[in-house]
Amino acid sequence: MKADVAIVIVSYNSRDHIGACLESVFAQRKSVTQQVIVVDNDSRDDTVNFIRENFPEVELVLPGANLGFAKGVNLGVKHSNAEYVLLLNPDTEILDHAVDVIVDFARKNPNHGLYGGRTLRPDGSLEPSSCWGRPTLWSMTLFAFGLTTIAPKNRFLDPESLGSWQRDTVREVGVITGCFLLSPTEVWNQLGGLDERYFMYGEDADLAMRAHAAGYRPVICPDATLIHEVGACSDTPVHKTMLLYRGKASLVRTHWTGLAQWLGLFFLATGTGLRAAISKVKGSNPDSSNSAAARWQTLWSERNKWICGYSSSPTA
Repeated sequence: MKADVAIVIVSYNSRDHIGACLESVFAQRKSVTQQVIVVDNDSRDDTVNFIRENFPEVELVLPGANLGFAKGVNLGVKHSNAEYVLLLNPDTEILDHAVDVIVDFARKNPNHGLYGGRTLRPDGSLEPSSCWGRPTLWSMTLFAFGLTTIAPKNRFLDPESLGSWQRDTVREVGVITGCFLLSPTEVWNQLGGLDERYFMYGEDADLAMRAHAAGYRPVICPDATLIHEVGACSDTPVHKTMLLYRGKASLVRTHWTGLAQWLGLFFLATGTGLRAAISKVKGSNPDSSNSAAARWQTLWSERNKWICGYSSSPTA
C-alpha cells in the first residue's frame, strides 16, 4: 500500500544522534502514513545494530560502502513507495507534527515542487540553514571582496543569507537544504533526483536550481519546525569546508557557461585567498583544525583540489 510520505535518512556514524531523530519521527506522527528508510553509508560505529534493535519498523538499506549523500538519498528513494519524499538529516528532531504539517501544506499549495521548514538550534533559537538564496554571480562578487563577511545577514551585501528573515513566514526561496526537504515523488522523478556527481554539499542547491529552471518555486512552510544540530554528524571542519567549496565549484561548472563560469570560479578562489591572507595578517593560529584560519588557509593552499568540482565518480 502506498504511504503518504517516505522519509529518507542517510546515516554515517550517526549512532549518537539517530535515535532521537527516529524517536521524534514516530512520536510526532499524527495521521500521515510514513515509510521510514535509513540508508547507512557503511558506518563504523554501532548505528546499524542500534537501529535494528530499537526501530524494527525502519527499512534499512545497506549498500556496503560510503556512497555520499546524493547517491545515498537516491538509493533510498528507489526503495520508497509514497506520494511524497522527505529528506531528513539524522541530527534532527521533529517538533509539533512537522511531517504532517508540511505534507498538508504541500497538498494545499501544489506546484512549488520543493518544500522546506523552519529549523531551530537545540536551545530553541533560529538555525537559518533550512534555506538560502540562490547563488548568483553578484553574490559571489560580494564574497570575493569580503563583503559577505563584513556584513553577514545583510540582505544587500549577503543576499544568499536571506537577510534577517526569521523563516517565520511563508516565502519562496532559492534553495531548500537537504536536512528537511519535501518533494512530491512525481516531481522528484521529473527532476531526476539528486545529481550523484556531488558526494556531499551542493546537491540540494543543484536540485533547487533545476527545479527553478523547470518552473517550480521552492517554498518554506514556517509551521513545520524541527531541531537541527548542524554539523553533529559531520567530519572535521577543514574537511567539511573542502567538500562544501568543491560543491560550490561544481554548481558554477554545472549551471554557468563561458565568462560567467570563469568569473564564478575566479570569485570563489579570490574570496578564499582574501580570507586566508587576512587570517595570516591577523596572526590567527592555523594549527587548530577547528579554527577559521585553518579552514581558509587550507582552502587557499589546496584550491586545486576543490576548484575542479566533483568528477563523474566523486570521492571524499
